[in-house]
Amino acid sequence: MQLLFQKLNPDAMLPTRATAYSAGADLYACLEKPVIIHPNETVMIPLGIACQPTDLETVILIYPRSGLASKNGITLANAVGVVDSDYRGEWKVPLHNISQQDFKIEHGMRIAQAVVMPVIFPEILETDNLDTTERGTEGFGSSGIK
Repeated sequence: MQLLFQKLNPDAMLPTRATAYSAGADLYACLEKPVIIHPNETVMIPLGIACQPTDLETVILIYPRSGLASKNGITLANAVGVVDSDYRGEWKVPLHNISQQDFKIEHGMRIAQAVVMPVIFPEILETDNLDTTERGTEGFGSSGIK
């Protein structure tokens, strides 16, 4: 499988992997000028790229970079981004600042990572009854924490 990327901005950078077996490929901010993300603020950061996977039975998941999140409080506003295999528009990342400090995003900064996963496309059907299980309808917290 391949990911075919188109640069929508000549200054855009294609995703890269830090090592041969890195699950995520780093995504780079594509900015004309630096952007400040204030505490508790979300800013949409463009990447300047669009993508076409050669296998349409996949999804590209966008995750925060762990160091950026744990050291600087910069994470994704939507927890995990979903790029459908048939989407051809520009990739953008909604960064959210959970810290108490302003944070500057500059052009070329690695701001997120993309992971490709296979997808199952189930047929969606309605039914009047679901099987009975040991757990049943017990929901949030029903299994305890210890």
